[in-house]
Amino acid sequence: MMNPQDEYQLMLTRRHFFSRCSLGIGTAALASLLNESGFGAPPSVLRLPQSPAPHFAPKAKRIIYMFQSGAPSQFELFDPKPQLEKMRGKELPDSVRQGQRLTGMTAYQSSFPIAPSIYKFAQHGQSGATISELLPHTSKIADDLCFIKSMYTEQINHDPAVTFCLTGFQIAGRPSLGAWLSYGLGSENKDLPAFVVLVSVGSGRPDCQPLYDRLWGSGFLPSQYQGVKFQSGADKVHFLSNPPGVNKQVRRRFLDALAKLNQENEKEFGDPETLTRIAQYEMAFRMQTSVPELTDLSGESAKTLERYGPEVNKPGTYASNCILARRLAERGVRCIQLFHRGWDQHAELPKALPGQCRDTDQPTAALLMDLKERGMLDDTLIVWGGEFGRTVYSQGKLTETNYGRDHHPRAFTLWLAGGGIKPGITIGETDDFSYNITRDPIHVHDLNATILHLLGLDHKRLTYKYQGRNFRLTDVHGEVIQKILA
Repeated sequence: MMNPQDEYQLMLTRRHFFSRCSLGIGTAALASLLNESGFGAPPSVLRLPQSPAPHFAPKAKRIIYMFQSGAPSQFELFDPKPQLEKMRGKELPDSVRQGQRLTGMTAYQSSFPIAPSIYKFAQHGQSGATISELLPHTSKIADDLCFIKSMYTEQINHDPAVTFCLTGFQIAGRPSLGAWLSYGLGSENKDLPAFVVLVSVGSGRPDCQPLYDRLWGSGFLPSQYQGVKFQSGADKVHFLSNPPGVNKQVRRRFLDALAKLNQENEKEFGDPETLTRIAQYEMAFRMQTSVPELTDLSGESAKTLERYGPEVNKPGTYASNCILARRLAERGVRCIQLFHRGWDQHAELPKALPGQCRDTDQPTAALLMDLKERGMLDDTLIVWGGEFGRTVYSQGKLTETNYGRDHHPRAFTLWLAGGGIKPGITIGETDDFSYNITRDPIHVHDLNATILHLLGLDHKRLTYKYQGRNFRLTDVHGEVIQKILA
């Protein structure tokens, strides 16, 4: 990987060439050069000079990460423990908890009553995957999924846990997964960002904890690699449309003049971020055409729209974001990240969780089936999961029909599908209380190492030198999960 000093020397060389070239170079050409690898890279794959090619042949060309923010309960969705019905209301044995850390929300409870799930489970498909009645559409695609029931993390509260999942570190400031992928692989489409983010609010708990833009930020990587968040309003990207009285020709002249000023600034100070700024202005100009075309669903068949559910035409919903994710994938966007808020059921879980599942179940299954029918599932990696799991004991009062669950980082479930993933399998087991892992523990670092591996990147070699240290997404940890590879 190129360090900043070498990069600066390269930039000096390029400026030397530009300043002495007798031909004028238009801003669009400069932006194209900045996005290509500089020395004869094929135009179909755009990379900045410091970006490497894949380390080896990838199994997946892109990833759609369906992040369920707030932590879905494994008890109600994927990890049934029917024997707990006999222990309803009894205290969680100390031998199970083993003095493990609790959150401040339940640490001072006088009692930790066991709360069995009130929902029914069944086995589905030839794989026999056990899935809750809350997810009837997901059940239909069971044979395409790979379940990991033994995920764990060290973070016990939402913000550090989400930050840890997506940046490899619990404190804000490091590059996100999508930024690392953009840095490592670049984009296949010069008219759209390599990394796009879509956020929706769940009906299960609309007031759930917020999401911060740094979760898709570039950290200490050049800002070129940060995610672009699409909005639910008329303007999908903030400030993308021209203001009143400004047409495309006026905007073009404005950007050309601004680019000349930025080039002079970069020539004087040598700040690579100035080149990034020029490239991003050019990207925004191209997105004025590409984004309206992307978000126009009028060409989708009635059958396709119906498959995604009744909210597919409502901008900002999870269903709408799922069909946009497919359209982004078709157009070569490298990393598409969906965030769906509302999974944090500390209380009244039976009241809130069904709505949350209705938000996501049908559109999630539709997206997989849509990709599969179009021949894209084989080279698209899908990840569905949250930041941690939920406790076996009830937070607050337990009744026959009502209970809540606190955060539980020591065991949770997620699933993967598509590019390079072995379908129709389940790995990992938890104890009778889904409290401790009994087989195949999988850390968040292992998951991220595997994601990079499937996209052709060695997590130990994808590094960036910052403040004297070579950083990577998995820090100094992580092993590829060999058992789930096709």
